[in-house]
Amino acid sequence: MKVISTEKSQILAARIATALNTTVVDVKFSRFPDGELYLAAGKLDDETVIVGSITDSDALIQLLLLIDACEGSKNHLVLPYMGYARQDKRFRDGEPISARAIAGLFGEGIKDCITVNIHEPSVLNYFKVPVTNISLAGDIGDCIASMGLSDPLILAPDDGALAFAESVASKGGWDYDHLEKTRLSGVEVKMAPKKLCAASRPVVIVDDIISTGGTIATASNMLYKQGATDVYAICVHGVLIGGAYTHLKVGEVRDICCSDTIERSCSRFSAAKSIAAAIRG
Repeated sequence: MKVISTEKSQILAARIATALNTTVVDVKFSRFPDGELYLAAGKLDDETVIVGSITDSDALIQLLLLIDACEGSKNHLVLPYMGYARQDKRFRDGEPISARAIAGLFGEGIKDCITVNIHEPSVLNYFKVPVTNISLAGDIGDCIASMGLSDPLILAPDDGALAFAESVASKGGWDYDHLEKTRLSGVEVKMAPKKLCAASRPVVIVDDIISTGGTIATASNMLYKQGATDVYAICVHGVLIGGAYTHLKVGEVRDICCSDTIERSCSRFSAAKSIAAAIRG
């Protein structure tokens, strides 16, 4: 077995290879003069782990080309981050169900697939091959434990993410809750933990994805006003679009970190061991 990856998932792929005690395949990436993508894989094996986060359109095309290049191998696909997975419903006529369109691309040439904290589990039904969705809640728990915080409160940004916060909190036996929005007027909204008090303790807001960071930045300011000593933000997928990291820092979030499903400078923990464990079965 060897591990091969698209251009933007090289670091995670190397870590997965280390966890599996195997090697990575060298891949040459370039473009034709007209802008079309080109790649050429090195020596392949009869069993291959293909790793590629769908972070943009180029990453998707690279992944499809890589799957085709691995023709003849028994291929396991790893989608650490699946772009378009949040567009899982049609809200008006003429819209695509983008998650279905993307998932439907993966069938021929693939034996099975692993996803990581996919935003909407129902998307898994669109795949044409067996798919396993793993969670990095425990890895986030380990990350928090390494921070040396005293009596942290683990907060989900909303009730929909409460189960995820509970899984994270179970790692250290910490308290957990979710943020509740209360509209005070037409323009004023208050956010606070629904049941527990944030006063005199550090707060860690956890979620599967941080995209724009707007909700967390606003919540951070309010949590400080409610007496929180520090506010941290940790997620699985650091999408961080539109100046999100800066928004969070301006919101006085003390530290922001994510996994390497999307490789960022703030990727502080790796999905590699959990993915390798899922590959081993």
